[in-house]
Amino acid sequence: MLKITAEELKVIAQYIHEICGISLDQSKSYLFETRLGSIAEELGCKSYRELYDKARRDPAKKIERQIIDAISTNETLFFRDTSPFDLLKHKIIPEIIDARTPNTPQLKTNVKIWSSASSTGQELYSIAMTLHELLGTQIKNFNFKLLGTDISDTAVKQASYGKYNKFEIERGLPRQTLQKHFTLFGDTWKVKDELRGMVNFRKFNLMLPFTGLGKFDIIFCRNVAIYFTLQDRKKLFNKIADSLADDGYLIIGSTESLTGICSRFVPKRHLRAIFYQKK
Repeated sequence: MLKITAEELKVIAQYIHEICGISLDQSKSYLFETRLGSIAEELGCKSYRELYDKARRDPAKKIERQIIDAISTNETLFFRDTSPFDLLKHKIIPEIIDARTPNTPQLKTNVKIWSSASSTGQELYSIAMTLHELLGTQIKNFNFKLLGTDISDTAVKQASYGKYNKFEIERGLPRQTLQKHFTLFGDTWKVKDELRGMVNFRKFNLMLPFTGLGKFDIIFCRNVAIYFTLQDRKKLFNKIADSLADDGYLIIGSTESLTGICSRFVPKRHLRAIFYQKK
């Protein structure tokens, strides 16, 4: 495997932070080598500096996308840490529906939900399945708009297809839920159309302005900010505050906290889960 020098490591780390906001510990040279070494070898690079130079000169940004796909951690599973989905089912969705239901019966209730680091889609599909479980046939009376975004082209592509292998399916997905919402195709499972029609996935860099996203009633931003610098976290959650409805709900990772990061949010607890709302 191609070895990385201290100077190359510094240059590559700065480049990765620039293109996707991920801040990597420069002491972990093995991580760079294991995740980027195959790309360098595939391109015939004799050093990581050569890989960096090729990425910079690539007008199509194909190498940049390869590097992002390799570095971004697409570790996820269905109903990861069940408490946020229990919170969604038993508190947040009922309260949002009550607040958003129009006085005119003919009009549908509009609810916008954003999974801001959706990886290969398991989180957003878990949200959609939770909505189906809660509302049943009455779900047709609501207009749910579910958006999933991720920095990785590969992750967004898989999420959009809604196809998962046996290993991915068995991670967190109950058998009854699988039979209800997925169809078996050969050795893979595909999300059924009724679920797939509720969601939309797109590539998005959280370090960029949130132009055009609009306001959301519920935002999931779990286990992504931990890869950012403190300064970038502060910028991210201030932008999220701007994108969240005044009475909206923010859900972050169970081991994360906004203390010292964004004073515009206050933590609240329901059962075993913590969520945030704007002051």
